[in-house]
Amino acid sequence: MTKLSKDFYLQDDVVSLSKQLLGKYLFTKEGKTITAGIITETEAYAGVIDKASHAYGGRRTARTETMYAEGGVSYVYLCYGMYSLFNVVTNQKNIPHAVLVCAIQPIEGIEKILQRRNATQLKKGLTNGPGKAAMALGINFRSHNAQSLAGNTIWIEDRGIKIPEKQLNKGPRIGVDYAGEDAKLPYRFWVENI
Repeated sequence: MTKLSKDFYLQDDVVSLSKQLLGKYLFTKEGKTITAGIITETEAYAGVIDKASHAYGGRRTARTETMYAEGGVSYVYLCYGMYSLFNVVTNQKNIPHAVLVCAIQPIEGIEKILQRRNATQLKKGLTNGPGKAAMALGINFRSHNAQSLAGNTIWIEDRGIKIPEKQLNKGPRIGVDYAGEDAKLPYRFWVENI
């Protein structure tokens, strides 16, 4: 078990870090139950200069304040008032960079993951989307926002998976048409099979 170091989260290139998160293991612990998935899709959000970011233009609200923390904490927010979405805060304090985890491949605590997703078996599409991935791991806004990723509630481990460049896909982020030209930035990364 090798949790990602603080230095990993303090990198200043959020786009590079977003790619580096592919193949890492995202864990949650609820009571004695541990669930985990391999991160298979991410989106980078480059803070104050990124029109798709919640912090664009230096916006600071009760919701976005977590983004301004020093890298290595979770930023979980509600989408449409019902779906919790999990992000990794990166960079130095007051530089609001974040990476949205968009999909996982379930790897541990499968029974609990299936229960949370109201499913009877693992199948394509069960955890491919930020709301589905967060739900599968039991991540929610009330319990997991602004949590240290070095703790024992939610954390990320490096277990040595290296994604070959030829397996890496990139393209524009999903659902950010409001961001104008920034919606076309190739800040979304995904792998088909790990």
